[in-house]
Amino acid sequence: MNSKTILLIEDNSSDIELTKRAFKKNHIKNEIIVMEDGQDALDYLLNPSNSYEQLPVLTLLDLKLPRIDGLEVLQRIRSDSRTKRLPIVVLTSSKEEKDIAAAYDNGANSYIRKPVDFKQFKESIGILGSYWLSLNESPPKGGNDGYN
Repeated sequence: MNSKTILLIEDNSSDIELTKRAFKKNHIKNEIIVMEDGQDALDYLLNPSNSYEQLPVLTLLDLKLPRIDGLEVLQRIRSDSRTKRLPIVVLTSSKEEKDIAAAYDNGANSYIRKPVDFKQFKESIGILGSYWLSLNESPPKGGNDGYN
């Protein structure tokens, strides 16, 4: 795996630690930056001084967040030219059909329901890491889309 950062937007401290532990158990060594509410995540991602290279290679987004919920975070990320192509995986406990539909309607690249069992969660994170950090081709830079 490469050394680029992963942004975890999650407010539950147990889920934060569980996610970090699952990444470690899968030998995924990318730095994980944690934002515990939607507003802080947007401030970080949409900071005008951030270059494309400073943005995370992958964002894991919970839907139920304080201050600004995950769906609004997703909408605002997709509306900014610098962040509109960032890979965003919704990682949440909700299995509500309306949440799944809304996440995809607002530009989520993937929707994963957090398994309750740690072994299943670890396996899910391993697959997620292999795909998004090794197999997936990152969006291109350049052109007239704000990546200059």
